[in-house]
Amino acid sequence: MGYPGKNHKSYQTPKRPFEKTRIEAETRLVIEYGLRNKRDVWKAQAVLRKYRTAARGLLALGSNPAHKAQYDAKKEELISHLQRSGLLGPDAGIDEVLSLKVQAQLERRLQTLVYRQGLARSPKQARQLVTHGHIAINGRRTTIPSYRVTRIEESQISYYGTSPFLSDSHAEKSRITKAAGVR
Repeated sequence: MGYPGKNHKSYQTPKRPFEKTRIEAETRLVIEYGLRNKRDVWKAQAVLRKYRTAARGLLALGSNPAHKAQYDAKKEELISHLQRSGLLGPDAGIDEVLSLKVQAQLERRLQTLVYRQGLARSPKQARQLVTHGHIAINGRRTTIPSYRVTRIEESQISYYGTSPFLSDSHAEKSRITKAAGVR
């Protein structure tokens, strides 16, 4: 079973470590989203793999008419979970779960949403602001750039109460607002 206090890997490394197209695609994602390394991409892939496996299991369960009630309940549970987390929109089905891309998972990270909302000039700066404790969700400081933000929490992202970025006289804040106006 293993020691419960020991952390385990939450990702799988690629089976072919030197596949050129995969390496280039992962490098583009790391640059675009300002990730620390490719391990963050692999973690996002592992989360989506878990959702796709559940969806395929539901499709197998739905093919049996005797399990129709159980299928409907599990399907509703999976889809509502993905809608709350922001990965799926309204009126989504099992097909949309199977067609989820890594970019959808990476768009839900706190680091990416801080950048998209104009609180930082670049994804790398967004990561730094989160790590240094300048970003809060609903008034609570959050220092984890890979935190998955739900749809409800998305509108509650702001600077932390004691952050110098709240002051309009802060030099970097003026640069951020200029960069946000350019986008």
